[in-house]
Amino acid sequence: MSCNHTIHARHHHTGWDRSIAPVLTVRPGETIAVETIDASGGQLDASSGLDDLKALDFGKVNPVTGPIHIEGAEPGDAVAITFKAFHPSGWGWTANIPGFGLLADEFPEAALNIWTYDRALGAPAAFGPGGQVPLKPFVGTIGLAPAEPGLHSVVPPRRVGGNLDVRDNAVGTTLYLPVEVAGGLLSLGDTHAAQGDGEICGTAIESPCEVEIAVDLVKDANFAFPRFETAGPVTRHLDAKGYWVTTGIGTDLMQAARDAVRGTIDRLTAETGLSAVEAYMLSSVCGDLRISEIVDQPNWVVSFYFPKIVLQ
Repeated sequence: MSCNHTIHARHHHTGWDRSIAPVLTVRPGETIAVETIDASGGQLDASSGLDDLKALDFGKVNPVTGPIHIEGAEPGDAVAITFKAFHPSGWGWTANIPGFGLLADEFPEAALNIWTYDRALGAPAAFGPGGQVPLKPFVGTIGLAPAEPGLHSVVPPRRVGGNLDVRDNAVGTTLYLPVEVAGGLLSLGDTHAAQGDGEICGTAIESPCEVEIAVDLVKDANFAFPRFETAGPVTRHLDAKGYWVTTGIGTDLMQAARDAVRGTIDRLTAETGLSAVEAYMLSSVCGDLRISEIVDQPNWVVSFYFPKIVLQ
């Protein structure tokens, strides 16, 4: 695909702020090739080790490339972003970062896995003794500038998007983001080679990519929150061999999610030879948390789906 515009990764920022000047102005219907930096902000690379992870400056994490001004975008509209293509780098990282993740209290020690993979995505990425993770690149962080003035953290998601970590923001998907400021001011980054729903340890296969997008505008959409449409099935890369599924049941959805994940970690360590932290990181890049039942009060059911294809 030949895009109308290109933005290089040097045009990046690490917080949402409506006062950041746009690096590009586009018309609805135009296409853009966007170069991104990995979620570490370039502090980790394919040769990094545990000491590099421990030395991370968290003021530099999750950089996003942009902002992009969309002509005609006004508050109340929605910017529509269609993901046309991904050009992956061939390397990535997954980490257990102390104090971060669903089971942070149970995994207090730092851990790092460096991945190398086929840039053409023709083969799964290898992990540990026998793990093979099918790849599906997507954008983890993508958003517009909020109306509230000042600098806002890039870490939590918000109604104008941000660190959504929705793994289906992949090729063919169209994402709709509510506009709060004139021009929208779109930025994106935090690209991943693979992730499970929930990103349970706090990281996926964090991997820099070039992303090709088409940008359009929906006038007077008045969406309360982001929404998206996929172009087809979303789990074919994982479905072929079925799943191991563990559950958590109780009155607290967060605790039920923890219990469901813990069940899978216990099974993986018992049956594969992976350490607990390895099982935790592997589950983060390929396993899916799902709310299976939320109406039969007072107890809810959360399930964690681990794809068996990863181990076969």
